[in-house]
Amino acid sequence: MKLLLEYIEHALQFERLAAEEPDPETKAEYARLAKDYRRLAAERCERYGLPPPSPPASSSE
Repeated sequence: MKLLLEYIEHALQFERLAAEEPDPETKAEYARLAKDYRRLAAERCERYGLPPPSPPASSSE
């Protein structure tokens, strides 16, 4: 369960960084990392039989 929470925390952190980043390439990389961590969290939820994590508050992709 701890790993699931860490995945979600990382996703949120990268989403915040992407939202604040002025450089388009770096912004895209942060967004990709956030998406990857959300995917890992969703896989972990499925493994534990939990509902998937909520989607990002606002998607800028």
